[in-house]
Amino acid sequence: MNVERGTRDKLEKYFDISRPLKVSLQVQGSATYDFCCFGVDKDEKLSDDRYMIFYNQMNSPRSEIVGANIDSGMTFTIKLNDLPQTIQKLVFTASIDGNGTMREISSHKISIGDEINATFGGKDFEQEKAITSLEIYRKNGWRFNVVARGFNGGLDALLAFYGGEQADDETPAPAPTPASTKSSRPPIKISSPSQSASSTSTKSTRSPFRIPPPSQSTSSTSPTDSAPKKISLEKKIQDGAPKLVSLVKPLKVELEKRNLLDVTANVTLVMDISGSMSNSYRNGTVQEIVNKILPIAVQFDDDGELDFWYFADRCQRRPTVNMKNYEQAVPDDWDRLMSSLGYGTNELVVMREVVAEFETSTLPAYVVFITDGGFYNRNAIKNFLIEASYLPIFWQFVGVSGSGYGLLEELDTMSGRYVDNANFFALDDFRSVPNQELYSRLLNEFPAWLKLAKTCGVLDGSAKRSQSIKSAEQSFTDKIKGLLRL
Repeated sequence: MNVERGTRDKLEKYFDISRPLKVSLQVQGSATYDFCCFGVDKDEKLSDDRYMIFYNQMNSPRSEIVGANIDSGMTFTIKLNDLPQTIQKLVFTASIDGNGTMREISSHKISIGDEINATFGGKDFEQEKAITSLEIYRKNGWRFNVVARGFNGGLDALLAFYGGEQADDETPAPAPTPASTKSSRPPIKISSPSQSASSTSTKSTRSPFRIPPPSQSTSSTSPTDSAPKKISLEKKIQDGAPKLVSLVKPLKVELEKRNLLDVTANVTLVMDISGSMSNSYRNGTVQEIVNKILPIAVQFDDDGELDFWYFADRCQRRPTVNMKNYEQAVPDDWDRLMSSLGYGTNELVVMREVVAEFETSTLPAYVVFITDGGFYNRNAIKNFLIEASYLPIFWQFVGVSGSGYGLLEELDTMSGRYVDNANFFALDDFRSVPNQELYSRLLNEFPAWLKLAKTCGVLDGSAKRSQSIKSAEQSFTDKIKGLLRL
C-alpha cells in the first residue's frame, strides 16, 4: 500500500505487533546520508541515549531496536512490545552529512514491513538538510505517522529539538548551570566513532552525538539558514504582552521544526460557550486558552490579531483579540453571554460563519476550534468538512475536558475530502499540558495541509472553481436524466 505524507493509522490494522517490525529508510542522491531512530519520552525528548540508533550504535540495550545498513539506507528491526514504557515514540530521521539539501535528492523511500510504502522526490522538499521521515507512537496501541518534513538547519537543529546536540570531539561539553536543580547530572554522550570499536569506519572523523543536561535549553538552537524575515516574535511579545513571553521559546521550537517561521495566515479562535463549559470559564481555563493561542496569531497573522467567535446554540463574533485586549477576551459576565447564546451546542452555525469569512481569501486560514464535545450531528459535519476541503481553511479541533466528540475522533481516516483539512486531539486539562507539547500538537498537521493547499489549487481558488463546475455539470446531467426518465 502506497501512502502519502501525513498518513496516520493504527499499526495493528496491518501487522501483528507481537512480532518484530521492520522499518526501512532509503535515500538516493549525490550526498552522504545518515539515518537514525530516536526513542523519545512523554516530553518528546531523547532522555536515554541508549535508544538512539545510528551508524555508531546499532542496538538498543536489550535489542528492542536493531539497526542494519542496506543499499542507500538503513533498516530498523523493532520489538514494540519489548520497549520500556518510558519510550513513547520512535522517530526515524534522515540527514545529510556535508553539503547538499533534500531538494537535490532523487528519491526518499520509507517502508513499514512489506505492507506500507511512501516515496518522495526532491520536489517534495526545499532546503532541508535533515528530515523526520516517520513516527511510530503509542496512542491506544501503536500508530504510525508519515511525516516527511525537516529542518533547514540540518542534524543540529533536529537533535536540538529532541534534546540532544552534535558536538565536536575537541569541544568540551558546556558546564551545567549551577542554578539548576538538575545541574549536577553530567551530559550524556554517545561516543564518537573514533572512540568506539568501529574506529575503522569511514565515518570515524565525524562528531559525536551528545545529550546536554536538562538545565540547558534546547530551544535556543535554531537553524541559521531558516531565520525569520519578520520582526522577531520575542520582541513583539516582549513589547506588547510581556506576561506571555514564556510562551515564545516553546512555540518557536515548533515553528522552526516545521519551517513555519515565514508563514502568513489568518488565525481564528472558535470558543465553545455552551452550558457544560461553565467550569472551564470559572476556573480560568478559557482565558488560558486565549493566552496560548494569541502568540500563534502574532506570529502568523499580518496584523498580529486573532479573529474570535463564541458559539453555543447560536454564535457571536467578538472583537479581534490582540496584545492590548487579550485579558478582556473572556468577559467578566461570561455567564450572561452564555445565557444569551443558549446552553446547547450547534457547531455548524459558527463553522458556516467562519467559512463565509475566509472562503474567498488568498491567505490560508488556521482555525483553532475549542469544544468539550456534543458533536452528534455526524452526517452534517462530515458533509460540511468535505465541502470545506476545497477552501483555504484548516480546522484544528481541540477537545477540552469533555467527551462525545463524534466524527472529530475519526478525522485522521475520514475519506471523501479533496485534501485533509482538519485534525483533532483531546486534552483532559488544557492548563496542565507542557507548552511545547501543546504547540507541537496544535501545529502537527497544519504544515502538510499548507503544502497541499498551495500545490492543489486550494489557496488560489482553482480547486473550488473546478468543484463548482463539476457540481453544476452533474446537476444539469441529473435534470436531463430526470426529464428523460433515465
